[in-house]
Amino acid sequence: MTMAEQTREFRSAEGVRRVPLRHPWWWVGGAVLVLLIVAFVHLLVTNENLRWSVVLEYLFDAEIMRGLLTTLELTVLAMVIGLAIGILLAIMRLSANPLFRSVSWLWLWFFRGVPPLVQMVFWFNLATLVPTISLGIPFGPTVGEWDTNTLISSFSAAILGLTLTESAYAAEMIRAGIQAVSKGQTEAALAIGMSRYQVMRRIVLPQALRIVIPPIGNDLISMLKFTSLVSVLATPDLLYSAQMIYSRNYKTIPLLLVATIWYLVLTTLLTVAQQQIEKRLKLTRATPVRTTRQLRFLPSIGKA
Repeated sequence: MTMAEQTREFRSAEGVRRVPLRHPWWWVGGAVLVLLIVAFVHLLVTNENLRWSVVLEYLFDAEIMRGLLTTLELTVLAMVIGLAIGILLAIMRLSANPLFRSVSWLWLWFFRGVPPLVQMVFWFNLATLVPTISLGIPFGPTVGEWDTNTLISSFSAAILGLTLTESAYAAEMIRAGIQAVSKGQTEAALAIGMSRYQVMRRIVLPQALRIVIPPIGNDLISMLKFTSLVSVLATPDLLYSAQMIYSRNYKTIPLLLVATIWYLVLTTLLTVAQQQIEKRLKLTRATPVRTTRQLRFLPSIGKA
């Protein structure tokens, strides 16, 4: 191969004019999106039927605020209790005991398959199946007995439906997080004399919960929206409070906008909190662990 051929084959790209790729469909798609956004904003501003003055009037209404507080209570209680049950179910799913594995699998199969709204209605009407609920030894003496209608109110029925559904989904997330922890850490902890309970509580679960925090954050946002289902049980949450007001004044759309605004505010706050937690976790994982290695020479046992 001559020198001229080598020069032609390995020619440098320096000095070559770069021609950017043209994407005409980007401009078309962008123009369509801009037109849709402008049309939507124009609808919000000019449509008098939205009645923004009524929205502002009821945005901080006392009844709406009480419903907002009930929504937050339902969300927090359902998530906390559901996560606690989910941790127990995840440990049972990974147990060597076949009975524990079977019971946890049946729990997950049932409560992931039945919609939360169906569960709420069922628990609310539990008195038709079990008129009284008693506490005591099975087939033996009872310690206490309560009327089911009194015990299972609309609020407690809503908590049961949301909590049991959340426990099934949380169990699978936590199980995946536990399995993501290296088995070498468990073996090392057992080797130094820690019990399996101590290994799970001090080593495995803290790391597993750290792994599943992002999906749990998404689950928390979903739970906030699921609480709107409790309006079927006449539980005075945010949506039901708005419904009660517009059933009296017939201002349906403005009151629904009030509920929509508060749901958007809450989900935005939770989303920002979730992003901050994820960012902090990423920074923590990215920070290298700095260790100082020192060689220690043991003195010889036998000295002259």
